[in-house]
Amino acid sequence: MIGVALMAACAASSACIAAGGGLQAGRRRPFGIDDAGHVQSRPQRPGRRARRAVQLDAQREVPQFLDLLAAGSTAGLSAELSFRRAVPCLRGSLADALGDVVHAMDLGTPWRQAFATYATASGDPDLRRTVAVLARTETLGVPLSEATRELARTVREARRASTLERARTAPVKMLFPLVFLILPAFLLLTVVPVLITTVRSID
Repeated sequence: MIGVALMAACAASSACIAAGGGLQAGRRRPFGIDDAGHVQSRPQRPGRRARRAVQLDAQREVPQFLDLLAAGSTAGLSAELSFRRAVPCLRGSLADALGDVVHAMDLGTPWRQAFATYATASGDPDLRRTVAVLARTETLGVPLSEATRELARTVREARRASTLERARTAPVKMLFPLVFLILPAFLLLTVVPVLITTVRSID
């Protein structure tokens, strides 16, 4: 009887272990651990400041990208070939992102669709306007070189106006630290020692 009870207990424990193993197999493994149980490095998600820096770096290259599209169209290349030739001439994060677009094109995605998807995901209004200009040139037959040159000129003028506007608001932003931080420190370093010396001399 004791042997039968031990065998029944062993069978029950084996069933519990198997059930627990099945539950563990069904669960998702913690991130950073592979199938062999080795700990992998956890990829770091870029912070808000890093993402903003990447966006600004890409926005700086947009006028250059438009000029390259216009140059390729003037040389007689099609819109797609102008796009492909322009990407290697760019720098920074825009070059990396458009390189991914070219890779998607090589895999069979239509180039306008791939570029429109990236422009929408980036949130850059200049890139979205570029997509609209490309669609308009295809629909209305407007020369691509003229349209992209005009857009590049518009983008540069808008950015110049934005820079001038920020420069005009800089004195207003500097007023608070000047009045509440720099001026009191100046008074403490110059006027207060003179007053202390004067009071001591009077005494």
